[in-house]
Amino acid sequence: TFMNNSGRAASALKLSVKSVSEKLIVLHDDLDVPLGNVKIVKNRGSAGHKGVESVMRALKTKDFTRVRIGIANPKDIAKHQTKEAVQKMVIGKLAIEEKKLLQKGIKKAAHALAVLVEQGMERAMNEFN
Repeated sequence: TFMNNSGRAASALKLSVKSVSEKLIVLHDDLDVPLGNVKIVKNRGSAGHKGVESVMRALKTKDFTRVRIGIANPKDIAKHQTKEAVQKMVIGKLAIEEKKLLQKGIKKAAHALAVLVEQGMERAMNEFN
């Protein structure tokens, strides 16, 4: 599905996995996290992320783990208040240095996911938050 309709995929999982909200880990881009950084949260609101909102609506809970991958240049975080600014940051082109930071963030998120699965939430949060 498209990102904003991620709840469709999550609800399909709900049919086959008992207590999906306890086992589900959603990785997603986040404008409130600096580019290249990763933050792990559980049982939190969507902060306006349409894909996360879709999952919450489909599961009727916010009680699942999220790995938030930063996509915002730190100097621009305060500027993304308008719809146009958000769209530009989410779907706009990245400079070469920004691409490198994003790649670093994706690698970090993959490592965070491995730590979450293998060593648990507390260990992952201590290492990545």
